[in-house]
Amino acid sequence: MFSKNWMKLIVALVALSMALGGFSTNAPALAQDGGDLIVIITPSHDNPFFKAEADSAEAAAEALGYETLVLVHDDDPNLQDQHFDQAIALGAKAIIVDNAGADASIAAVQKAKDAGIPTFLIDREINETGIAAAQIISNNYQGAVLGAEEFVRLVGEEGQYVELTGRESDTNAHVRSQGYHDVLDEYPDLEMVAQQTANWSQPEAFEVMETIIQAHPDIKGVISGNDTMAMGAMAALQAAGMTDVIVVGFDGSQDVMDAIKEGTISATVLQPVAQFGPLAVDMAHTYITTGELPEEEKISIDCILITQENVDEYFNFAPVE
Repeated sequence: MFSKNWMKLIVALVALSMALGGFSTNAPALAQDGGDLIVIITPSHDNPFFKAEADSAEAAAEALGYETLVLVHDDDPNLQDQHFDQAIALGAKAIIVDNAGADASIAAVQKAKDAGIPTFLIDREINETGIAAAQIISNNYQGAVLGAEEFVRLVGEEGQYVELTGRESDTNAHVRSQGYHDVLDEYPDLEMVAQQTANWSQPEAFEVMETIIQAHPDIKGVISGNDTMAMGAMAALQAAGMTDVIVVGFDGSQDVMDAIKEGTISATVLQPVAQFGPLAVDMAHTYITTGELPEEEKISIDCILITQENVDEYFNFAPVE
C-alpha cells in the first residue's frame, strides 16, 4: 500500500497528465498511462560526479516538461531494487540509472522492462545486453590509456608506484585498471608495489594510502581509478610530507580540477558526464513520443585528458563556454 504522501503524488501526476493532454496519439501505449514521470537513480551525491549527472538529467527532463523523482541507491543493489519497484508502482515513463552493480542490477532492469518501462543506463554498464533501452558510457579504456600515458610522462619510466582501484562490482573499475596496465606494464622498470581498492571512497583512500606509505616510503606516483580516491591519496601524501609524489585521477571532478590548478594533483581524465544525463533524457523522450530506440544499445563517449595546460577550459565536467 502507498503512503498518503505517495498517493497525493500519484494523483497530482495523473492530474498534470490530463491537464496537458498527454503526448501525441502516435506515441506507444506506455506514454498514455499515469503521469509524465522520469525516475533518476544514481550513487550518492556526496561524489560530485554522481551529483552532476543526476542534476543534468533532472534539468533536461524538467525542461521537456516531465516530472522527475531523483533517488540515491548508495551502491546498494537492494535499495536500488526498492527504487525500481517504486518507479514501476508510480507508472514512470522511463528510468535513468547509474547502476549499483554490473551483475546485481540485471534483474532490476529486466523487471522494469517486463513492466513496460525502459531503462537508460548512464556511466556504468551491466553485464547483459537486450534488456536496457540504452547504455551510455564513457570510453573508459580509452580514457585510462590517456591517463596512464600521462602518468608515465610525469613519473618517468622507472620507479615505484601505487594503483588505487574502484569497487569490485563496477565494470568500470576493471576496464580502467586494464587500460592503465596495458600502458604501464610496457615499462619493466616501473614497479607497482601496491594495488588496492578504496571502493571509490575518499576517506577509504586516505586510510589505504596511510598504510601503503608506511610500507613503501619511496613511491614516485599514485594512479587512481577515480578522482575521489585521488583526493584521498593526495591528502595522505601531503600529511606525510610527500608533496613531490605524482597523483593522477579519473573523472574530471571540480575538486581535482582545482587541485590541478594548485599543483597538488598532476592530471585527471575527464568523463563528459554533463552529456550523459541529457542524452539519456533525450533518448527517453524520443521513445516516449515515438517508440523509437537508438540503433545501438551501447553508446561510448570518449574521455579527455586534463592537465595544467587545459584545465581552465573545463568546469563542472563540461567545456567552459
